[in-house]
Formats: sequence, structure tokens, C-alpha cells
Amino acid sequence: MRLSNVAALALIVGAPSLMSASLARAASDCSISATLADWGESSTSDIDVVSGGSCLFPIRMHGTVSSSDISQKPVHGKLKRLNISTYEYTAKRRYKGSDTFAIKATGQGPTASGTSVITVHATIK
Repeated sequence: MRLSNVAALALIVGAPSLMSASLARAASDCSISATLADWGESSTSDIDVVSGGSCLFPIRMHGTVSSSDISQKPVHGKLKRLNISTYEYTAKRRYKGSDTFAIKATGQGPTASGTSVITVHATIK
């Protein structure tokens, strides 16, 4: 094989891992502010994301998450559960405005345990 063919093959083989890394970086490029509560109490969070962009949203309550699920789907985007404690919100392309979703999570913390609803207000720019 010529050197140019080897380089092209290496580029094609390496492309999926390069794309995965850039997508993971893009998904975490958003600002998140949260009001932490004890397990069993509701809390709120705010995120800023660009139109068509994604944002990783981890459940940041002290202790261990034992279960979680989407309790309110967003209207202007998609919410995907990545694992028991992390979700990914993707805003619709060409939409600018606000969106809201909620996650219901159960867990055990150092001082309390129970089920909490985390309401997230998204600002799409």
C-alpha cells in the first residue's frame, strides 16, 4: 500500500473516535446552575445551551442515586438518559427561547433519603 492510502485508511479508522470525542466535548459546553436539596426535596436548575446544541446534565445531589427517570419531557428539545445519574438535553435546531424538563430521582444521602424532582429550565440561544 502506498503511504497516501495508509494515511487515508488511518484517517477513516480513526474518524469515529475523533467524532465521539468532539461530540462529548460539545455536549458538555453549556452552563449549569443548580439549587441543591436533600434527597426527598425538590430542586431546580438552569442551563444555557445554543440552538441545536446539547448539554450534559448530571444529578448533583449528595450521596448515591438508586434510580432516576424523566418525569416531564421537554417541548423544544430531546432528553436522553445516558446512565442512572446523567442525562443529555439537545435543543431543537433553529429554536431560540426557553424549555423545561424534569427528572425524578431516588437516592440516599448523608442526612436524608427519598425521591426528589429536579426541574430544569433551559435557555436556548
